[in-house]
Amino acid sequence: MSALETLIGELARLPGVGRKTAQRLAYHLLQQPRERMTTLAEALVAVGERVHPCAECGQPSEETVCDICRDPRRDASLLCVVEEPSGMAVLERSGAFRGRYIVLGGRLSPLDGIGPDALRIGLLQRRLDQGEVQEVILATNSSLEGEATATYLQQLLAGRGQMKVSRLARGLPVGGELEYVDGVTVTHALTAREAL
Repeated sequence: MSALETLIGELARLPGVGRKTAQRLAYHLLQQPRERMTTLAEALVAVGERVHPCAECGQPSEETVCDICRDPRRDASLLCVVEEPSGMAVLERSGAFRGRYIVLGGRLSPLDGIGPDALRIGLLQRRLDQGEVQEVILATNSSLEGEATATYLQQLLAGRGQMKVSRLARGLPVGGELEYVDGVTVTHALTAREAL
């Protein structure tokens, strides 16, 4: 296999990148100065060598414990569980959440062979065993796998005394048009409706 085909194949393995997009990216890279390609390659190697999951929450970090977990101003009684670091990044950008996180590193997907052992559930249990957490917010995606993960975690956490377990609200997006919203979202929006 040629170097170009190998690059296209590796790019196509990235989430959301199909074969055509991978080809466009590869051809774009070929048009760049050699230094730019070298810088990209060095950045990929550096990330592979230096970035690892935070020992307390699982988000990517160059330190053993990430900035968020080390921040004494964060509310240790609130713990938000997300599937991936990208979910955590969205919550952080909002500025609305000042607690701490657990990044599971995926979601349950029995058809793909992803069970509880493939996720960072042990990290979640260790955090809960410290006794500071009063509320766990499940912020998994509203996909079938995300719902299965939330249900599994809810059942796992049910026997933990007075600790509150909540789920992010789901419903109609701001600016969305009702005719384009799927049935599951409409059902959640109706169930969680608010009085005016």
